[in-house]
Amino acid sequence: MRAVVQRVQEASVTVEGTVVGAITHGLLVFLGVGSGDTSADARYLAKKIARLRIFPDDQGKMNLDVQEVGGQILAVSQFTLYGDCRRGRRPSFSGAAAPDVAETLYQEFVAELQAEGITVATGVFQAHMDVSLINDGPVTLIVSSEGE
Repeated sequence: MRAVVQRVQEASVTVEGTVVGAITHGLLVFLGVGSGDTSADARYLAKKIARLRIFPDDQGKMNLDVQEVGGQILAVSQFTLYGDCRRGRRPSFSGAAAPDVAETLYQEFVAELQAEGITVATGVFQAHMDVSLINDGPVTLIVSSEGE
């Protein structure tokens, strides 16, 4: 699994003109599921992201995690994180998991975050989504379960 994690002041997802998920202060997580990913990857990545110390403490040092600052997470499925652009001009998505597998693991990832005590909002799996955010910092990280 691959995730792009952005520290945000706020973020929302709109589908067909309706806001389906929104947070104030926390993390926007774009999650891609690869063809070989398992439940273990979902658990690992959820715990890793929940415990990332990327929020400032009283001295301005990145030392606090999303829960310690009372933040939330907006989790958005994004298969394009497995786009392979090494050949030609059109990405290949052969490394992405099949939709049924990806949706199951995406839901497991969300459930693991919720089990950590985090409020989680989501987008709509396989929908065309408009994502709005105010990046805080900016702080953007790429986190992966590959090699775990």
